[in-house]
Parts: sequence; structure tokens; C-alpha cells
Amino acid sequence: MSMYITCLDLEGVLVPEIWIAFAEASGIPELKRTTRDEPDYDKLMKWRLGILKEHGLGLREIQETIAKIEPMEGAKEFLDELRSLCQVIIISDTFTQFAAPLMKKLGMPTIFCNTLEVAPDGEITGFRMRCEKSKLTTVKALQSIGYETIASGDSFNDLGMIQASKAGFLFRSTEQIKKDYPQFPAFESYDELLAAIKEVIAE
Repeated sequence: MSMYITCLDLEGVLVPEIWIAFAEASGIPELKRTTRDEPDYDKLMKWRLGILKEHGLGLREIQETIAKIEPMEGAKEFLDELRSLCQVIIISDTFTQFAAPLMKKLGMPTIFCNTLEVAPDGEITGFRMRCEKSKLTTVKALQSIGYETIASGDSFNDLGMIQASKAGFLFRSTEQIKKDYPQFPAFESYDELLAAIKEVIAE
């Protein structure tokens, strides 16, 4: 095994956006806002929790939607092959309570994410971020213990880890992000992304 660890974003890269799926299931279009629209994650989450409270929705309702979400087509095969080449960690701003069922469907890869504060009645009362700028901080920590990182994601909050890594790739990103960051190769298919990662590892 090489000394590489590939760090992948979860939503938009391996599984559909959880909040968009929930916005559709609950009929609350405002919940479609994601980190692609609002780079300030803290602001975005507080706003989401306000909407959930207003509608009397809690963890159970969101988990019911998550139970129906399937990984993107080819995601599990991509991960399986990638994990045969190097270590892989999914670094996500989502929450353990959301991610757990999706990890089962992906073959239990390692995920670093955050946690929700949930009241006994299921109301989501707050959230705890694992650390500040979790994606970038995690990549730097891995580098500090002797690993080279390769990173890929689709959103504003992935740019830090992509920039700080030995190799970084945009995956199914927005036209705007691709235009603003032409220095990062941008891919649409798992085959292209896998080929690019293989090339880095083989160097």
C-alpha cells in the first residue's frame, strides 16, 4: 500500500445531497440550499434547524428519507476499487446520525463527520462540528503523520482540502466553481477520477 490517503467528500460525490432529498420528501423547497449556495456552513445549518423547528420536523423524519437514498450509480464499485489501491477516508460536513445508514450501502468505508445534538423527543437542537474547517484540518493532520493526500469534492467547503493535497480534483462540481478554480482538473465520471488517482499513486 502506498503512503497515500484519498480524502473524498460524501454528498454530491458518492451519494445524493441529503438535504435536497429531504426538501423534496417534506415539500419544503427552502431546504434545498446547500454548501454550493451558502459557503458559510454554520450559518446554513442554523438556518436549516430553524426551518425544521418551524415545521415540527426532527431526526426521525430525516432518517426516514435517508433510508430511501441510494448511493450514486457506480459509487460503491468506485470506492471498492479505490480502497484496493490506497487508504480512503470520507470527510464530510454531514452528521453521524445521517451518514451511518449510507455507509452500510457503501460497504462501511471510514468516515469522519460531525454530530447532531438531539433532544429525547427527536428535535434536533444543535450540532457539534468535529473541528474548525474540518476537511482542511483533517488533511493537514494526515500529512503531519506522514501521509500524502489526494482529495476530491464538489463544493466550496472542499476547496481547502483539494488545494492542500498533493493532488486535488473537482468532481461533478458547479460550472462556477470550475470556472473560478481552473487549476483543479474537473471530472464527471468515476472512471476518469479513478484513472487520475491511479496516475498520482503510480508516480
